[in-house]
Amino acid sequence: MIPASFADFYRGKKVLVTGHTGFKGGWLASWLKLLGANVIGFALPPETDPNLFTAAGIAEGMTSIFGDIRDLPALSAVFKQHKPEIVIHNAAQPLVRRSYREPVETYATNVMGTVHVLDAARHTASVRALVVVTSDKCYDNREWFWGYREADAMGGHDPYSSSKGAAELVTAGYRKSFFSQNGSAGVGSARAGNVIGGGDWSEDRLVPDIVRGISSGEPVVIRRPQSVRPWQHVLEPLRGYLVIAQRLFEGGRIYADGWNLGPRDEDAIPVSDLAQRMISLWGKGELKIELDPAAVHEAQYLRLSCDKARTQLGWRPLLTLDEALAWTVEWYRSYYRNPGTACSTTLAQIERYMQAAAA
Repeated sequence: MIPASFADFYRGKKVLVTGHTGFKGGWLASWLKLLGANVIGFALPPETDPNLFTAAGIAEGMTSIFGDIRDLPALSAVFKQHKPEIVIHNAAQPLVRRSYREPVETYATNVMGTVHVLDAARHTASVRALVVVTSDKCYDNREWFWGYREADAMGGHDPYSSSKGAAELVTAGYRKSFFSQNGSAGVGSARAGNVIGGGDWSEDRLVPDIVRGISSGEPVVIRRPQSVRPWQHVLEPLRGYLVIAQRLFEGGRIYADGWNLGPRDEDAIPVSDLAQRMISLWGKGELKIELDPAAVHEAQYLRLSCDKARTQLGWRPLLTLDEALAWTVEWYRSYYRNPGTACSTTLAQIERYMQAAAA
């Protein structure tokens, strides 16, 4: 049973999702299709093999377009042809370590790609709501133990993090310059934690690395065992994006702002702890600690304060970290037993999550 609030709102709505071929974008497109939305996706082809987009048949039942958000004419043509009512901008270069290798591509995608989406939206009268997805790493990280709030300074040490801080500044600038008049689209941004869940095979990410290690019988190498990250299941921030988009669409100008959508405070734990919990749940796997004194900089501590989302959106995390890990292991174990289950497992977990949200 689909909760009436989401079902009634998204059914029949035209929703453009950038980055639908990626991990978060694939889960989001699946959820929107389940809600009866008319989904249009715009993204580069998936990079990894396997990938969620292919495994779960994400392209089925939606309009899937391969394209690059760095190509403004191509992106603008999609807006002009399909006239979306809601846009959730999720496309990005999402990897910190890759950003050191490919800084120009990272800034071009994450900063100018966001500019292109915002500019195409401001020239498309049908758009009523736009959510720009950034990252918890958008903040000027002082290595504080307490959580960052939405009013804290943007920043970032590495190209990825600073590109996300810049994307937030770009979004705020466009909102004030072009989306502040009555009748214009509502523009919000969302900053999530480190998301986990089935179907992610990205490079240099802990859960995919663990999955690859278990499936190949190789040890899982941990570079920074004591780094603390705010871990959450992918469906948690996606629910936040959907809530924000709905509130913006319905004319709530107060929601045209930045939002933290992180996990519970107790679910920000060290990398080594999360890896050990996942291996214990799976029942096999081996960790190998390899500290690299010459490694590129990555933040040691990172937490989010989500008080604003709780009080103003009514959003809060639903799953504990142990539940999020259990769902993640369930997805991958099902896939490796039978790859044909990817779509059914994805939809079943979305429906289970919606039941929890409706309770």
